[in-house]
Amino acid sequence: MLSKELIKYSLKNLWARKGRSFLTILSIFVGIATIFIFISYGLGLYFYVQDFTTGSSVDKVLIMPRGTGFIDSAFTLDDSDLKVVEGTLGVYEASGSYNQVAQIKKNRESVYTFLISYDPKVPVVIESFDVEIEKGRWLKEGDQGKVILGYGYMVPDRIFSKPYDVGDKIEIQGKNLEVVGFLEEIGSPPDDAQIYTTNEYFPEIYPDKELSYGMIVARVDVDEIDRTIDRIEKDLRKHRGLEEGKEDFHVQSFKDLIESFSIVLNGVVGFIILIALISVLVSAINTANTMITSVLERTKEIGVMKAIGATNSEVFNIFLFESLFLGTIAGIFGVIFGWALASGGAVILEGYGWGFLSPYFSWQLYLGCIIFAALTGAISGTIPARGASRTNVVDALRYE
Repeated sequence: MLSKELIKYSLKNLWARKGRSFLTILSIFVGIATIFIFISYGLGLYFYVQDFTTGSSVDKVLIMPRGTGFIDSAFTLDDSDLKVVEGTLGVYEASGSYNQVAQIKKNRESVYTFLISYDPKVPVVIESFDVEIEKGRWLKEGDQGKVILGYGYMVPDRIFSKPYDVGDKIEIQGKNLEVVGFLEEIGSPPDDAQIYTTNEYFPEIYPDKELSYGMIVARVDVDEIDRTIDRIEKDLRKHRGLEEGKEDFHVQSFKDLIESFSIVLNGVVGFIILIALISVLVSAINTANTMITSVLERTKEIGVMKAIGATNSEVFNIFLFESLFLGTIAGIFGVIFGWALASGGAVILEGYGWGFLSPYFSWQLYLGCIIFAALTGAISGTIPARGASRTNVVDALRYE
């Protein structure tokens, strides 16, 4: 442990070399700020995904035709496929959903988005999205000419210059439909721009188009979800006359879908953090270089200290404290700067409708980054400090 006198002595030396101390702090500061920003955004995405794995989609299975996109796939699913899924052991209920691109007009403005349908009697499709009503109401059985809009239509200049409200008319594919509700914000502009209507009314919007389900969603027993998926695949293969391995559809739980996304996400975040760690390694080397230079410059001073009674451990602790202090200060300012940039980025993303990309801050993240910075400084200063403590008094006093 250092005495108050030795701590004051160390701080005085750091201040006397404030230019070099500043550059050392700056090098660690950049790495810590980078790590803080990417970890906070990574945590935000992680918890966003976790909400789905523990939400209302956890007991849902998704059946989709194989193809090149969300709609107009090379293969189709129809009511006969839906009946097969409904009759599969382990399936409690199932419903199909139509999906088509729709043109939305408001005065002279025009946009294209997805129009999605669901069955109000069996709302497993809308439940799988894990979203609630923000304003208005859900669609009901028998609703004709009525739609629910995504959150973006409530916000000025998000989709249209003037927002919609409950009871307004909205032109979709040349038809004027009544708005009965708005979904809460998902945080993704494409999702917040989608529009929803009933399965029953959907064909009237596309009277000349041969429709098929873009997906079928089934609610199943969570404890039997893997076995139920196998049964659905087997029953659909038999119904469609397909051999195993040659399916023109795929069945997947939302949990598996999210886990696949998480693997990709973890890889991207891990790569970014690796780059940040390389930055911190460079900072550590720079700190070690600073401390080595400091030892060389103060060789004669070290000799005087030891000549008047300073022990090896005291000399070692002086230089170790200096590097630890620089790392801690860099960590504190790095965390503050990282928080400021991450928060500013969150405001910008929120303004553009990408709220799901918002960062997540926790006290563990703040404390962890500061401790990591302090350890980086301490470890990088250990070798120079040991060298200083072993300095020979006679040689040090002769050193020029």
